[in-house]
Amino acid sequence: MDHYQKYKPFPPVGKKDRRWPDQVITKAPIWCSVDLRDGNQALEVPMTFEQKLDFFQFLVKMGFKEIEVGFPAASETEYRFTRALIERHLIPDDVTIQVLTQAREHIIRRTFEALDGAPQAIVHLYNSTSVLQREIVFGMSKEEIKNLAVEGAELVARLAQEYGPERFRFEYSPESFTGTELDYATEVCNAVLDVWKPTPEKPVIINLPNTVEMATTNIYADQIEYVCDHIHYRDAVQISLHAHNDRGSAVSDSELGVMAGADRVEGTLLGNGERTGNADILVMAMNLFSQGVDPELDFSHIQDIVDIYERSTGMSVHPRHPYAGKLVYTAFSGSHQDAIKKGMAQHALHPEIWQVPYLPIDPADVGRNYAPIIRINSQSGKGGVAYVLETNYGLILPRNLQKNFGAIVTDVSDSLSAELMPKDLYELFLKTYVITEPLALQYYDESSSSPDDLALRCRLLVNGVERIMEGRGNGSISALCQILRENYGLVLEVLSYSEHSIGLGTHTKAITYIEARDGDGVIRYGAGISSNVTKSSLRAVISVANQMMRKA
Repeated sequence: MDHYQKYKPFPPVGKKDRRWPDQVITKAPIWCSVDLRDGNQALEVPMTFEQKLDFFQFLVKMGFKEIEVGFPAASETEYRFTRALIERHLIPDDVTIQVLTQAREHIIRRTFEALDGAPQAIVHLYNSTSVLQREIVFGMSKEEIKNLAVEGAELVARLAQEYGPERFRFEYSPESFTGTELDYATEVCNAVLDVWKPTPEKPVIINLPNTVEMATTNIYADQIEYVCDHIHYRDAVQISLHAHNDRGSAVSDSELGVMAGADRVEGTLLGNGERTGNADILVMAMNLFSQGVDPELDFSHIQDIVDIYERSTGMSVHPRHPYAGKLVYTAFSGSHQDAIKKGMAQHALHPEIWQVPYLPIDPADVGRNYAPIIRINSQSGKGGVAYVLETNYGLILPRNLQKNFGAIVTDVSDSLSAELMPKDLYELFLKTYVITEPLALQYYDESSSSPDDLALRCRLLVNGVERIMEGRGNGSISALCQILRENYGLVLEVLSYSEHSIGLGTHTKAITYIEARDGDGVIRYGAGISSNVTKSSLRAVISVANQMMRKA
């Protein structure tokens, strides 16, 4: 990395009166999807006609009111697609299509031919204005570049008159805006506006693209606020943003740009676009949603967005992609799992406000469910393990048992170098704590002569051989402990006991958990399951006894 010195730092704007840092976004901007143009041209294999049509209809269903459908003068496919939307009457009354055109006469004329008969359309005119483009690509002066924009704007206005001015709105982009001198970029935009003469009733869109990200997000915000302060016809101009993601900041560029005064955002779903992509409208809109702002787009079935994206682009959504990735509502860390478990329990008591640690939004709001929130691997803790068993199998483990089982799960997952699914976890729990060999309780009855004196008679299978045994104690568990001590030399002191029901209706059973100390002072845990509460508790004791016998 010794070549860093060949790069120059981007100069700050030097704006001393900036207001945007104190602004808060309280309303969604006007959204314009450019998936079918900017996104499509970035694909190794561009979308087919049918894929573009499906995508367009999906964008409409999501709620987009402005959709850039292509660059009709650039290819026959894009021209034909634009014509099909118009001729088949596929554009809803409340949706405006947008098309892109360079500021060149034959391209502008071809663009209007493609739009003939459109109910409403935005003609998006652009030309490059940056220092690098002027000096390296075009070899043109500032005045020549500005004249190119003005001449293009004049032709657009004349052709709109010919094709029906009531149908068209205009948009202008000084391409590579962020690499253009601010005063000059504003000068070019104002020259175009003087041609189009917008009114509040028929505003013009001035799009200020971060065509190549070259600086930090705050500088882009300064640039936007500067233009907002110096643009003519401000009450008749919609300031639009179009950020690319070269520095990984396209979403924050757009957010701070809106704070700086922008009214509109162009971007793509899931950020598809040239090089590192475009501003991700899904992320920006869901960021608003997470702050209590209506995004004015429908993300309630977020998997549908992932599906059409992957089907249409041939690319995959990263499992950690914000809001949409398959792992973003999943926790592996034990402390995270425990916090989520407690947060979900609290939310069930107070569902009006979402406040769950590590989950900025409720997964249900985007069509996901809670089942995969906690998954178990060697990094998991007792809280996550307990949550999975409770939500999937109705087992409510006592706290000390959670700790004991959590350590066992960690060891098993680590040795396997694998994640444990809920079924694996449940089977491991049964194998560890519900042990029915070499002892198994078949039958019992009890009688009592006083509250503190109970006689217990058991039929046990011992290594497959049936035996009848009797014992006494102040309860069923103590009587069974006497049987185990006198017949097998197993000293067992029950320290804690809890039980609850599992299942519903006629399938309800009881599960009992015990914590016990053996004769060597070792703490052991056991569980028993039965439709009879007493039998489940006796089976839990038998389970601990089996652990002791196996060790011996």
